[in-house]
Amino acid sequence: MQITSPLDSTVILAGFHALSDPLRLQVLGLLHTQELCVCELCEVMEVSQSKLSFHLKTLKDAGLVCSRQEGRWIYYRLNLPQMVVLEEYLAQYRQTGVMFPARPCQK
Repeated sequence: MQITSPLDSTVILAGFHALSDPLRLQVLGLLHTQELCVCELCEVMEVSQSKLSFHLKTLKDAGLVCSRQEGRWIYYRLNLPQMVVLEEYLAQYRQTGVMFPARPCQK
């Protein structure tokens, strides 16, 4: 997957930025198998709702999670198609399978 537009670049950068924090990775791990309510995430992770909300917003802005509201509760789940975008981006580097040595410097 070659980045062909600034939009592609923005999507990729936002995704990897969202993955750069251990707490956000923990959220993704918890959402790996099921949709969870914010209150459940707070309880399992032992973090305040305000701290978690900041990280959930980052994940949502990057498109890595989706949410739905039911009454006063918000439920989060993984957005698998966006995960595939990041996976495909990384896959382009392993497809070549060959890394050439550096050329000798001429200076």
